[in-house]
Amino acid sequence: MSSMIDNSTIAAISTPLGEAGIGIVRLSGPKAFSIARKVFRSKSKRKLRDFSTHTLHYGQIIDPESKKRIDEVLLSLMSAPRTYTREDVVEINCHGGIVPLREVLELVLREGAHLAQPGEFTRRAFLNGRIDLAQAEAVIDIIKAKTKDALKLATSQAEGKLSLQIQSIREELLFLLSSLEVTLDYPEEEIEELTPFKIRQRIRRIIKKIEHLLLTAEKGKILREGISTVIVGRANVGKSSLLNALLKDARAIVTNIPGTTRDIIEEVVNIQGIPFRLQDTAGLRKFKDKVEKISIEFTRQSLDQAELVLLVIDSSKKITREDREIMAEICGKKTIVVFNKIDLPAKIKIRDIRAELKDKTSWRRLSTIPTAQAGNCGRQIIVKTSLTQGRGLDDLEKALKEVAFGGEVSPGDALLVSNLRHKEALLQAKDSLKEAITATCSSLPSDLIALDLRQALNSLGEITGETVGEEILEKIFSEFCVGK
Repeated sequence: MSSMIDNSTIAAISTPLGEAGIGIVRLSGPKAFSIARKVFRSKSKRKLRDFSTHTLHYGQIIDPESKKRIDEVLLSLMSAPRTYTREDVVEINCHGGIVPLREVLELVLREGAHLAQPGEFTRRAFLNGRIDLAQAEAVIDIIKAKTKDALKLATSQAEGKLSLQIQSIREELLFLLSSLEVTLDYPEEEIEELTPFKIRQRIRRIIKKIEHLLLTAEKGKILREGISTVIVGRANVGKSSLLNALLKDARAIVTNIPGTTRDIIEEVVNIQGIPFRLQDTAGLRKFKDKVEKISIEFTRQSLDQAELVLLVIDSSKKITREDREIMAEICGKKTIVVFNKIDLPAKIKIRDIRAELKDKTSWRRLSTIPTAQAGNCGRQIIVKTSLTQGRGLDDLEKALKEVAFGGEVSPGDALLVSNLRHKEALLQAKDSLKEAITATCSSLPSDLIALDLRQALNSLGEITGETVGEEILEKIFSEFCVGK
């Protein structure tokens, strides 16, 4: 990896642009200190070279050419290798306006720094060996965490808990591979014979550990990415009211005019520790114009990709053909039925919904919710609500929690696989190990068995970065923001 290390000095604004109390311009690389010496003037009149590492200093940023004062700042100095990137790092704490930050950045770029690419600071931390690739990916998970549990999971991975487990499996696999290769290279030596039976035993132990990690992937994915949840129903049943109620904010326009929602409205809400990516959609009905037609097509696309559906039914009106068509449309999806408008005179009852759904044999069974307001229709959860009065929301939140891995949300100290790339690498390693078992059962040559073991080793190495290619690195770090 050392051949990929860039010895230039990079700089970027590391805080979001906008009005704030503080904004930070970060530099990393061999010229970071010399650039800082050119532009920083300490109020104490001391020279920058006299300052100790990992200290903070008050002063001003001055343009060395025009002698113009740019901003009043605090400057921190951190000498390699005890820094984020294991390079010399300077952080200039400016006032948080767009103009002073950009002027300071332009000044340090003019004095010899290069504008950092997205994720380049973290990439250098990886290339310089301070963190491995799984830890680097956890950094962006920390930044994007939507709940405390998601943050806890990302922090544990940034600390290297997953990496340690992967490394342990790799070491066990490497020991098996080296033992096999020794018997191949030195057949005349008196070494304990690795029979096909012993090889299979060891491989199965490794597979079991990989499978244990894979079992955590669904829960980890939910905590990391949230559950894609689509709100559907015919026009004017309360879909936008439901979105606003769950968000506890008037995010969507609510009127008694059918068809108010034309575009997909998406928001992330934290419900009892679980991030739900809620989408309020246009009602599925016959369209009246081209715009409405497009909005309904968007609704159907969202339904195709949804992991969970909230089907809103208006209990004050009889079941319509549109209701039945929507029920058929979402057949096979995890569904919670929101039986809304219970404050109005009822035209349908829970048993009517049960009757409509009883023949939908492909609906996935969900757990029951043991509350007064929530019932189970045999295959779906039904929750009774009056969104205008705020009734039934607690029961709906309990139902949502129940859908997400049986209500057990907090990861505690458990090790979870949350990254799809890691899951795919584990699956590839498992497949290669199964191929090795097949090879031993078929009495194939030991060198072919070793080839499968080597492939499994490489797949696991892709998680922590030992065997990762430049293309994968580019993809991973392009997802970071500039300045991180």
